[in-house]
Amino acid sequence: MFADFLENRMLMEINAGAFLIAVLCLRGSRHRAADRWLFGIAAGVLLSCYYVWRCTQTLPDWRLDFPSVWSYAFFGFETLTIAYTLISIVTLTRTSDHSAAADAGEAALRRSPEVPQVDIFIATYNEGLDVLEKTIVAALAIDYPNFRVWVLDDTRRDWLKDFCGTVGARYVTRPDNAHAKAGNLNNGLQHSAEAGGAPFIMVLDADFAPNRNILLRTIGLFDDPVVGVVQTPQFYYNADPIQYNLRSTECWVDEQRAFFDVMQPAKDAWGTAFCIGTSFVVRRDALARIGGFPTGTVTEDIHLTYRLMPHGYITRWLNERLSVGLSAEGLPEYISQRSRWGLGTIQVALTADGPLRGRGYSLRQRLHYVHGLLHWLSRPFTLMLLAGPLLYWYFNVPTLYGDPVQFLAYGVPALLLYWAYSIWITGSRAMPIFTEVTQIVAALAVTATLASAVFKPFGRPFKVTNKGLDRSKLVIHGKFAALYGGMFLLTGMGLARAVAADGSAPGLAFNIGWTLVSMVLYFASLLVCFELPRPRKEERFPHRERAVLRLYGKDGLAYEFHGTTRDLSCNGAGLLLDGNAEVTRGMAGAEGAIWLEPLGWVPCRVARARGNLAGVALRPDTAARHRLIRLLFSEPAHNIADRGRPGVAIARLLRRAFSG
Repeated sequence: MFADFLENRMLMEINAGAFLIAVLCLRGSRHRAADRWLFGIAAGVLLSCYYVWRCTQTLPDWRLDFPSVWSYAFFGFETLTIAYTLISIVTLTRTSDHSAAADAGEAALRRSPEVPQVDIFIATYNEGLDVLEKTIVAALAIDYPNFRVWVLDDTRRDWLKDFCGTVGARYVTRPDNAHAKAGNLNNGLQHSAEAGGAPFIMVLDADFAPNRNILLRTIGLFDDPVVGVVQTPQFYYNADPIQYNLRSTECWVDEQRAFFDVMQPAKDAWGTAFCIGTSFVVRRDALARIGGFPTGTVTEDIHLTYRLMPHGYITRWLNERLSVGLSAEGLPEYISQRSRWGLGTIQVALTADGPLRGRGYSLRQRLHYVHGLLHWLSRPFTLMLLAGPLLYWYFNVPTLYGDPVQFLAYGVPALLLYWAYSIWITGSRAMPIFTEVTQIVAALAVTATLASAVFKPFGRPFKVTNKGLDRSKLVIHGKFAALYGGMFLLTGMGLARAVAADGSAPGLAFNIGWTLVSMVLYFASLLVCFELPRPRKEERFPHRERAVLRLYGKDGLAYEFHGTTRDLSCNGAGLLLDGNAEVTRGMAGAEGAIWLEPLGWVPCRVARARGNLAGVALRPDTAARHRLIRLLFSEPAHNIADRGRPGVAIARLLRRAFSG
């Protein structure tokens, strides 16, 4: 009795201390090292207390029956998840910012009469011209005096060869697709070497358009001889399926923002940031030391970083928005992409020269790779969390043994504090429900990939993420919708039946709470399975500039209207006209031209007109379209949220749930 009193008092003191630290840190700055350490320690202490409780008081005696095996399997994957979380907390105590070094490097390059040459590789497989054109034209417009653009076509398309000849890019192809993207890049290495071989190579995916200053910001960082790769983050100009289908494009960030903006700068501070496949620059001589871009895995990017590490090279993370690209637009592509990343991480770990088995790696480098590996190995825990209530209601199989009320003392404080820490440390780039849904929708496919990788980790084909497909119609992913909808209904029915049968069963309150949270996640995941139409083929960017709209009346005369653009894309513009709400009356369908300072006159048609707002469909010729691309993609405005607004996001989610 006295021992229980002391234990409860100690727990209360630990909880009170941790939450006091949390309150203080929430008023502090996540950019201050002391605050990061304090908040991280508080969250870590409560998670550790919870884990000790789980180890000592919630596991059944071991038996070879399903309830016992389930409980221990659940605890095993929970252990992986907690290990990943604790390592993340330690990792996030540091961060880096190399913008000052990039400033100095840019200034030196601008002063220098000669700058090192750069070969820009644009790797493409099956993307259409509507996707490729933006990348190629923006690459050719880079503000740097000495570079060449190479389009590496792995589909051998004559029209693309002709286009490259027209715009001034070099076109390279090969007779086969051996080693997929890595093989394509190595083919580019060979051809560029025969043409002189620039000392630096920048790699762009087919759908990533670079900013004008990307080379000026990155090349100077190679003055540090240990830098083998300079990597910049991926930013997207379209919403991913989670953002779009939950109607949170303007208020919730894409799933990878916390990784790119927070975790990678932290890993950089530890010297373990890694390449992410596009918008990076690498030394040619460093590639020569490892025999070119690594083959044998489906993730040549992280493999590149870890092949270079034993030779003393690091990947420098420059956390600046220096390119924009297309996120996975559909749910199948989103899931396939995550499965490939998970498989690739395992493959790199299993290679003979990889960070687990190879020589030349420091303990820190190996531990950071294990951290990334745990991210994928803990994915089955997401599915187990969702399955727990079903097993309890229908088969009377508990997941946690012992006194469920104690979860309120050990589990809930740790969970709440970690949620608060996650929101704070990521600057609202992580948030409950939304973050969980991004994991849930891919968890089944990732788990299946992990299971199959146990038997066959290598020899799988590289799957390209399809981009630029028609997204103008509602698409229902029936199998996923049936899964999440069925789990929602079954869990709800099990809950109702159990409550009606015995409202005072042991552990009922605990499992009711677990069930209600699960049902919210089931339902949000179900909504994602209904892919809403994307009526615009081209994404719009915010753009404020004075414009003149010239329309031709039925009398053959030209009428001019002055206004300000509200947004702009390569095929359309929103124009707020001067004057009252009557100014657009009768405009819809009228033909004419619009004038913008950087573009000149562009033929157009008024597609919609209401009040003093006109929706204008642009009809540019090739030269005008390329001017549009350079205007929009060489220095792109933010058109997708880069910081979460939790209140607005939840309101949008509720509106989506109840109004469709």
